[in-house]
Amino acid sequence: MEQTIYLIRHGETVFNTQGRYQGELDSPLTLDGIEQVRNISKLLKVVIDRPNEWEIISSPLGRAMQSTEIICDILGFDLNKITTDSRLKEVSVGSWAGLTTKEIQSSWPELIKNTDNYNWYFNSPNGESYELVVHRVSEWFESIRDKKKVIAISHGLTGRIIRGVYQNLHKDHTLKLEVSQNTFFKLNDNNVERFCYEYDEFL
Repeated sequence: MEQTIYLIRHGETVFNTQGRYQGELDSPLTLDGIEQVRNISKLLKVVIDRPNEWEIISSPLGRAMQSTEIICDILGFDLNKITTDSRLKEVSVGSWAGLTTKEIQSSWPELIKNTDNYNWYFNSPNGESYELVVHRVSEWFESIRDKKKVIAISHGLTGRIIRGVYQNLHKDHTLKLEVSQNTFFKLNDNNVERFCYEYDEFL
């Protein structure tokens, strides 16, 4: 059975605009974030056939659920039919949740020594390791193995790891994958295809 997954990131949040790392905390979508999700939803509606034949699975975090509600509205999908899965949640950054990079550097300078822009998240006190996230993402893939058409709403860092696990990429490559709020991805036959509403004439 050939499976197709569309992977979507939530829209911009208030914390995003403040440079604060959310992890499993939450903040609401901004007006720009709402518009991003609306535009992504319009493009998604063009590229899928018969929205009600798809299964929508969302991270249970508020920003993902707010985005999912918009997606369902645009697609004409019954919100009561969506499912949530905690394995799609954002990577937990433990004690660093809600903080800016500057605040983290000030309080935990030794924990971000010898790290870079892509891997420092995993040094957070009480946070998740890369391996733990790979494990939960792999479990999620296994749980949907028999589903033919899936739309998944997740997060920035977790979305990178979902694509990395799907294509069996090395950690360094996975953590440098594109992450954007105007883009979504189609996972099919071990390939990942990018869709960006800013460059699409359908809108």
